[in-house]
Amino acid sequence: MATVNAQDMIEELQANIKTGDALKAQLVLAHLEEVDEKSRNRLLYLLSRAEIEFAIPLFLYLLTYHLRVAEEMPAIRETFLSMLLAQPEKLLDFLTSPAIRDKTELIRVAGELRMEEATPILLETIAASEDEAEIHLLLETLGQIADPLAINTLTDYLYAANRELIMAATQSLGQVGTPSAMHRLAERMGTDNELDYLILSIFSEVQDQISLEKLNDTIRSHYAHMRTFAKSELTRIGPKAVPVLIDNLLHDDPDFLIHTLNILGEIGDESAVVPIRKLLANEPRSANVRFAAYEALALLPLRKGAYTLTAGLTDPEDHVCIAAARAIDKNFSQILGAGIKNLLRGPEREARHIAKIVANAQVDNLFLYLADDEIFQELALVYLPHAHKDIRNHYRQLLLQAGKREFADKLRGDEELQRRPKVVAVDDSRMILNIYKATLHELGYDPVLFEFPASALEWLRREKPAMVLTDLNMPGMTGIALTREIRRLYRPEQLPIIMVTTQNESQDNEAARQAGVNTILHKPFNATSLGAAMGSLSGAG
Repeated sequence: MATVNAQDMIEELQANIKTGDALKAQLVLAHLEEVDEKSRNRLLYLLSRAEIEFAIPLFLYLLTYHLRVAEEMPAIRETFLSMLLAQPEKLLDFLTSPAIRDKTELIRVAGELRMEEATPILLETIAASEDEAEIHLLLETLGQIADPLAINTLTDYLYAANRELIMAATQSLGQVGTPSAMHRLAERMGTDNELDYLILSIFSEVQDQISLEKLNDTIRSHYAHMRTFAKSELTRIGPKAVPVLIDNLLHDDPDFLIHTLNILGEIGDESAVVPIRKLLANEPRSANVRFAAYEALALLPLRKGAYTLTAGLTDPEDHVCIAAARAIDKNFSQILGAGIKNLLRGPEREARHIAKIVANAQVDNLFLYLADDEIFQELALVYLPHAHKDIRNHYRQLLLQAGKREFADKLRGDEELQRRPKVVAVDDSRMILNIYKATLHELGYDPVLFEFPASALEWLRREKPAMVLTDLNMPGMTGIALTREIRRLYRPEQLPIIMVTTQNESQDNEAARQAGVNTILHKPFNATSLGAAMGSLSGAG
């Protein structure tokens, strides 16, 4: 093969530029990678000095058909872009030029320049194209440009036969980001979990009113994984989502209210306090709603009206009382303490119950305030010496640190001689885990508690307890997903699993059973209901 003479190439290209002979110039550039770097740069410089109508098709030729040299010389693409940036109106001419067959690089530049003027041309191109790769690129480019004029075309591709085109159209509508685009995405939801996740992610980024409302609607979903995702995104969005969430408190669907209260508590915005207190004032029939309301208030700053929390200590359900106690402790004041002292001087049964709640809730501020009260000491000592050792030790250390040794020494308790069977409880609410600790101890079990399902699974790979209790709605891994993983380790007859949940959706119940749950128990539970559920499975394992 004859050796290419670099100088001849330079002189030939100079002549081609002068005469406007693009075909001969293309033949010269075909040998670009065969010459040394200095000669390459010289040829590239000459081309960059030519008229844009002459140079751009030749740059496209290199970028399209000589990929290796284009990768080795980033200056080829950089010069190509700088020429179009200097005269962007020429890009439209090149996009419509029949002489340029492969317009891939031009389409990319239109996207990089966010060139709205190119939208009509791109829409015509996509309508005429049958090349899926080109269509995919055009969809992405229309998203980059984000011209609302493209919404109808992008919507059409939401229902394409090709999944990659559906995903590209979805992303592009998200980039357009107008209310109309969000409506189109909302209409597409409901038939494909992966696509639904993508659309919800877009809503969480756009955060306009429609997006927030659609995320909010998703916490009504019949599917736990969708609810969990929407809840985590609304929590991440934070105060901006609070007005939409507060409106939910006017509804009477218990599950919807509970999810809403969970999110409001996690966000921690003070504007939610008054609406939640109004909800409690209306005395919701569902104990789970009351629990969630007090749990949320425990996470919120109550600047006024905290005394109203004491009403929760006399709720018929222990769960609700403990949540109220935690809210009181978070917002503790002398007024609250005095109010609770008065309650302890009421009917003995009610006073004893409140003392038990205070102990189980592990509420340090409230406990220390009451510790000098003889009536509280007498009532607490009926229960505390027999409580779980972690609870006893916690309060004993608290009293010792406060210089209250006499009371502390009464909390030593008798350590049990016999070994208790272990029961794993998994719930993302620390308050519920505290309730499990006390209740399982009362039932004669050794509670092993996990806030995160992944940690529970890691423990279960090493040890086999008597039973597993799991919540349904948890971030990261739902109770159903956890159950599926546990069933890879143990069969239902080897390790019983009880799903303990506020939900009573048929889809969730069926999914839980298919995953391998032995039985379902609905919150709120107490020692009697939990003991009965566990007793019905005591033959397993």
